Amino acid sequence: MFNKVLIANRGEIAVRIIRACRELGLQTVAVYSENDRQALHVRYADEAYNIGAAPSRDSYLRADKIIECAKKSEAGAIHPGYGFLAERADFAQACLDEGIIFIGPNPSSILSMGDKTVARKTVSKAGVPVVPGTEGEGCLRDEEIMNEAERIGFPLLIKASAGGGGKGMREVNSIEEMPLLLKSARREAEAAFGDGNVYLEKVLEDARHIEFQIIADTHGNIIHLGERECSLQRRHQKMLEETPSPFIDDDPEIRQEMGSVAVKAAQAVGYVNAGTIEFLVDKDKNYYFLEMNTRLQVEHPITEMVTGVDIVKEQIRVARGRQLRYNQEDISQKGWSMECRINAEDPYNNFNPSTGTITHILSPTGPGVRVDTGIYPGFEVSPYYDSLISKLVVWGETRAEAILRMRRALEEYRIIGVRTNIPFYQRLMDSHRFMGAQYDTRFIEERFSLESAEEGLPDRAPIAAVMSTLVAHRQTQLSAQIIQRNERDTSNWKWIGRWERMQR
Repeated sequence: MFNKVLIANRGEIAVRIIRACRELGLQTVAVYSENDRQALHVRYADEAYNIGAAPSRDSYLRADKIIECAKKSEAGAIHPGYGFLAERADFAQACLDEGIIFIGPNPSSILSMGDKTVARKTVSKAGVPVVPGTEGEGCLRDEEIMNEAERIGFPLLIKASAGGGGKGMREVNSIEEMPLLLKSARREAEAAFGDGNVYLEKVLEDARHIEFQIIADTHGNIIHLGERECSLQRRHQKMLEETPSPFIDDDPEIRQEMGSVAVKAAQAVGYVNAGTIEFLVDKDKNYYFLEMNTRLQVEHPITEMVTGVDIVKEQIRVARGRQLRYNQEDISQKGWSMECRINAEDPYNNFNPSTGTITHILSPTGPGVRVDTGIYPGFEVSPYYDSLISKLVVWGETRAEAILRMRRALEEYRIIGVRTNIPFYQRLMDSHRFMGAQYDTRFIEERFSLESAEEGLPDRAPIAAVMSTLVAHRQTQLSAQIIQRNERDTSNWKWIGRWERMQR
């Protein structure tokens, strides 16, 4: 049993975990790089420790420093969040070796499912269909991968064996492109996960990306919390997720079958804690195992919104040896939920990252709206980390209501100081194909254009310039105001006190 948790992460997910710990009555410990000294998760935690310079390799990827901080603060457990060390089996094992509980799966499960090539072989043995690609385990040399590429056929994907989130992933359409893209994928995978091993996977045409959230305890109980539709992607990075999936919502049999397969895949490796089984589903609803993420997902809030299950709290309870509070029969999806990942990037300039200081924030509120964020006015968005600055989540009784609510929330959301992709989502909400759920994993890159979506719309740039000028002028006026003192140099309370003494 533990009463203090160290969060080995930063940003909105660190804040999210700290809040869950507080509600459970647990103390929290934050770690931070030099660049994150003033970050929100540092302010919210009960204790905070500096672990190094701004680059991740010198701070958030330093397992030795994080474990040292856990021992110094006497934290009994470490929650890795997602990214960084979340799917590193050696880090999980190092925690256990030091007597610290790792809030996540055991190291053997991370090794089996965290390495995508091993995961494919493991679930294939359990009878789960997999996407055609590189077979077997171990590190493949470039020459071996080139030979496998010709066997599998193009187009195909080069994917990092460790990690996820689109890092270390490249699409290849011919053998001539392989050498350069292979080198680039290995380099990015090494920088992001400390592991440059890659594998190949066939590209399925017109496919949907659908994942199932699972959670298991140490007593042999395992359930799934339904599916999430994650097909709206750009550069293999998810941008908008929704649940239920509009593609299989009218087919409860396929949902039940895929959920059972997800549980079966997790059971194949004796999985414990929260995880996600990801599938590719073709237009005929044939599904194939894609990979398993042995961690908490970025998009977990939409599952929480429709099921009422607090996944982070369940993670912590499972790590404390408790049984799951739910059976499979207790889980039902009520309503519809969507999440937009609000990134610091310029959608009008090829989504290039935008850095700077946040000067003003107006977050949307109201029924069915949730904002998970780690920023505040004065926060500096740096180039060292992922561009995600917040997650905008909405819930509605129907998909149509969820879309209308997301439109309203996006219209209310104001972030000044850096460029964001909010305008992209506003145009996406107006897309007839999106409203009709007629999309796949290639929709954004091949059949949606921000420029064409704006044809016929008025030019709002002059209006934005005028409004910005007025806001800046108003802020200057407020900062220049001087509040004069009252005619009496003391407060009314002091005058009353003097009067009472005089009457005695």
